[in-house]
Amino acid sequence: QVRLVGSGGGVVQAGDSLRLSCAASGRTFSGYAMGWFRQAPGKARDFVAAIIWSSSSTYYADSVKGRFTISRDNAENTVYLQMNSLKPEDTAVYYCAATNYYTPNLNLRAHYTYWGQGTQVTVSS
Repeated sequence: QVRLVGSGGGVVQAGDSLRLSCAASGRTFSGYAMGWFRQAPGKARDFVAAIIWSSSSTYYADSVKGRFTISRDNAENTVYLQMNSLKPEDTAVYYCAATNYYTPNLNLRAHYTYWGQGTQVTVSS
């Protein structure tokens, strides 16, 4: 069993930066990929970014390309989401997720087995 604990959210102004962290505990994560999703009030949980653990290949939603960077630290079993040039529309609860199995669709939340508890990011204009 893998437990994911997300952190790093907060309240910032437009143009600021934040870094989210997601630590995997319970056992050494040796799965396929980890990702970040976000859910704004009244909206669906949408894909933000994903990273394949073995290759560090990364994937991003169009809305965050060029502003957000996903990375991972093998030794710490942790994935990060560096968010720069934040916009009010980035306001949401951010969830990290993990999957042990190959999937060609890392943007689909149904393909992830483990989920963190969510961390709130609020960007004021």
